[in-house]
Amino acid sequence: MSYTFLQTQSVQHVLVVTISREEKLNAMNSKLMQELTDCFRFVHETPEVRAVVLTGKGKAFMAGADIGEYSGLDAGQFFAFQDKGREMYRSIESCAKPIVAAVNGFALGGGFELALACDLIFASAKAKFGLPEVNLGLVPGGGGLQKVARLMGPYAAKELALTGRFLTADEGLQAGLVSRVMEPEALLDAAIALAQDLARKAPLALQVIKKLINEGRDASLETAQAYDRAFLANLFRTEDAQEGIAAFIEKREARFIGK
Repeated sequence: MSYTFLQTQSVQHVLVVTISREEKLNAMNSKLMQELTDCFRFVHETPEVRAVVLTGKGKAFMAGADIGEYSGLDAGQFFAFQDKGREMYRSIESCAKPIVAAVNGFALGGGFELALACDLIFASAKAKFGLPEVNLGLVPGGGGLQKVARLMGPYAAKELALTGRFLTADEGLQAGLVSRVMEPEALLDAAIALAQDLARKAPLALQVIKKLINEGRDASLETAQAYDRAFLANLFRTEDAQEGIAAFIEKREARFIGK
């Protein structure tokens, strides 16, 4: 598969995807959004890929939308651009594989929302996160405002979005947005190592964990726990579960096949 703005590398069942539009701080335009959508649909449908690392080239993970594309658009064209962005986020959130965002620099606006669409965020100590759309007279359109409000709480989210200020990596860690913070030179290797560890685990169980957490957060606790039990019963019947149990008893590494 050929891309204009993405570089891909395979490492032991892990696909490393690098956004490469460095001269624009990896800002999203329509073509880049379509390439990311196509890439994650490919990942979802490809058994050989079991985990993904998503990062950016240069100083930014992604510095939001390419504002140059907004200039001269009418309302219908603008909303079509936004719809393309939402399609991209959905392709990531609905992907059956775990996705680690390795945030190397600026993750602003749609770039912050892109990181939030992933399952885990590893951040360089130099990373900056923010929702600065207020400075354009706009609000975030990719779901980030509501995600941040649920993760940080309404008052912290209001302070972030109303001021448009940037969070440091350490502030993101304290707020529960970031999983780990590390020095820039260690970031990508650490993210790949985690993805390789995830790739060795049972694919169906990983998929179910993602689904239960993503969908359960909007349900009542009792309803979400009922889904947990139902999916557990289904997983117990799989070949992977029986292999995992047998490997534990036999004190060996499990060999999961995704069935």
